[in-house]
Order: sequence, then C-alpha cells, then structure tokens
Amino acid sequence: MAEATAPQESVDDLALDESVTFTSELIRIDTTNRGGGDCRERPAAEYVAERLAAAGLEPQLLERTPGRTNVVARIEGTDPSADALLVHGHLDVVPAEADDWTVHPFSGEVRDGVVWGRGAIDMKNMDAMVLAVVRAWARAGVRPRRDIVIAYTADEEASAEDGSGFLADRHPELFEGCTEGISESGAFTFHAGPGMPLYPIAAGERGTGWLKLTAHGKAGHGSKVNRANAVTALAAAVARIGTHEWPVRLTPTVRAALTEIAALHGIRADVDAPGFDVDELLGKLGPAAALVEPTVRNSSNPTMLEAGYKVNVIPGHALAYIDGRTVPGGEDEFHATLDRLTGPDVDWEFHHREVALQAPVDSPTYAKLRAAVERFDPDGHVVPYCMSGGTDAKQFSRLGITGYGFSPLKLPVGFDYQALFHGVDERVPVEALHFGVRVLDHYLRTA
Repeated sequence: MAEATAPQESVDDLALDESVTFTSELIRIDTTNRGGGDCRERPAAEYVAERLAAAGLEPQLLERTPGRTNVVARIEGTDPSADALLVHGHLDVVPAEADDWTVHPFSGEVRDGVVWGRGAIDMKNMDAMVLAVVRAWARAGVRPRRDIVIAYTADEEASAEDGSGFLADRHPELFEGCTEGISESGAFTFHAGPGMPLYPIAAGERGTGWLKLTAHGKAGHGSKVNRANAVTALAAAVARIGTHEWPVRLTPTVRAALTEIAALHGIRADVDAPGFDVDELLGKLGPAAALVEPTVRNSSNPTMLEAGYKVNVIPGHALAYIDGRTVPGGEDEFHATLDRLTGPDVDWEFHHREVALQAPVDSPTYAKLRAAVERFDPDGHVVPYCMSGGTDAKQFSRLGITGYGFSPLKLPVGFDYQALFHGVDERVPVEALHFGVRVLDHYLRTA
C-alpha cells in the first residue's frame, strides 16, 4: 500500500456497499454465545480473515479453545515513531428468540433501508465497517499515519476468556506499541430533544462484579419449624442488596459529561459546589439523563436464584447471583458494602470480575475523535460519557491500552440505539453504516 498524500476521503461506493453486505452476511453466521463455552465463532472469524487477506493483510487466527477463534492483523503506518492504535470488535452475539422478532434474527435481511438481525448493533456493524474501510484503503493505496492493529475477538458476551483475555495474556506481542484503542458503544446519535443530536463518545466503563451468593442452612421437612432455613437467609440478603441505595461517586468522565450536557440545556452545572445534587440535575436533562444516570454510583441487581428440589423439602443451601457494577475507584466501597449487606449467614464471591476504566477526555485522541464526528455532522454535539457496562477494552487494558468507545452511526429521530443492545428486533439503518464508514476512514487515517 502506498502512502496517502492528503487526508481526503478514500471511501468509494464499493466500501459503502460492502459495509452493508458484510453486516448482513456476518449476521447470517450464527455466533450465539450462551455462556459456558457454548459458542463457535470460527466461521465468522474465517469470513473476516479471508476479506482481510484479500486486502493484502496477513491475518492470524488464534484459539484458546477449538472453534473459539480470534483474528488479529496489523496495518503498517507511515510514521514508525508513532504509537500504534488498536481497533477491536467482537464476533459473538447474545441469544435471540426468533418467535419474538419481526424478522428472523439471523436472516441479515435488508428491508426498507435497514439491516435486521442479531449483531446489527452489537457489534457486527462495527466489524463490517472496519472491514470495508481496510479494503477501501487497499484499493486506493492508502496507509494510515500510525500502525493499526485490528482484532476480531471471541467470547466478549461471556467471560472473554477465549477472546480478548486470551489474546492479552497469551499473545501480547501482537499488540506491541498499542497505547490506545477504539471499539463499541460510542459516537452514535442520541436525540436529546428537538435540534439536539448528541454523539456520546465513551471515555470509561464501570467495572464488572458478577457475584455468587451462597446460604447454608439445615435441610429438613417443609412442615417442621426450621430457624436455619437457607432460602430465608438468602432471600433476606438478596432483598437488602437489591434495594440498597448506593452513594454518588462522580468520576472525571462523568463530571465532564454532566457539565457538557447541562451546558447544552442552558444549565451551568458546578459539580464541585457544596450540596450539589446530581439527581436534581439529572431531572432537568430530559432524555439525555439516560446517558449519565447509570454511572454516577455503583449498582447491584439480583438476577438469578437457585434453591431446592421439592416443595415440601427445606434445602440445605441456596444460591443467588448478582450483577454488580462499580464506578472507577468504587471497588473497595463495593466490597465492604457487600460484606455488610450479605450478613453473617450468607457467603459471597466473585463469579466474574473485571476492572473499571477511565480515559482522558482532554487528550489529543479524544479531540480527534470529536473532530471526526463533527466533520460529517456539523450539527451534532459530541459529549463524553462512561459506559454502564463493559467491553473487551477491560482485557486490553492489561497491556496498557487506553480504550474509547467509538463505533460511529448517524441515527434518525426515534431510533433507540441503546434499547436494541441485547433487545428484540435489533437493526441498523444503511445510511448509518455509510456515515460510520466515512467517519472511521477519516479518523483512522489521521489518528
């Protein structure tokens, strides 16, 4: 590939078409991840590897477990002194019940300018857009300024042990020089009101703390008095955890989000003022509050219960699972609070645990991400935000890579992007993919 002489758009009509075709065809490859190892990403990995190879790259297919395949390729930049950039997307998707959908979730159908199916938003759209950009560069003879490492991962929708965790732990050499990365859940249009299209770019993630609670009691007949009932002890602990009011903990990213979103609403928010009430401010931000509200404090939501095998038998133990999330810096508080809320009769442990992340919003990288979006939608307002959940950026952070959520999509009014994550009738507009390809092309060449 020859060096580009100017940062002109290298996206051609074929790249726009391929972003749609690749999204549709990747959706048709069923990579449902049910957890516990029940997934096979290899067909999708082979699909993207074949198209990367056709663009002159040398993709590597890597597996920790047979069938759980990852793809990594490097594009050499024109400036050998520049740090490398990681662009990553996962190939697995969450389950979908076909009977609940308007269109079969693995059809990849393109209807009325919209691509339908599981993964259309999370995140085969981004996988496809990156693939389309790389192939457009090959046709145009374009090289980016800095090395770009592209990673398509397995197992993001479960533990990431077969995906980004495996890559970070066993193949760190493939990411040599990478200091920053971009991936899912950012730079999408969020319509906060008439004439107020926001583009939230993620600069942080809450930590993951999935918990297993175990109550041990005395087994016995259901008709007898039993003051050591494991179910009773567990239910009380779960109720305390589920109703706990976590205190506010504002991180730098969330502070910046509150300040910038409030200013767009004509509100001067002094988050450091004595007596500042974040909930009062959120109440004034209308729909935009949804971008910030989940990330101003830790959370703990009960999700699963397991106990007993017969209605007239008191079981000797009972289990519960909690989806816990921690804001950056909130881990110690989370641990101490769970010790208190579970009480003396219930033990708890981490079923799955990952760190919280923060990325600077005053960095040159964030400024370039902002500029790339505003170049293609001058009426849009880029704002920082922290993700309430997590991504593969957590695992790649082990390698010192700072992650941003940046998978650009320009979406029409009424299109609820966030509700489609893991939801029914997941879909993405064709025009949104075209916008994303153009923004990614511009950013990745100038990053």
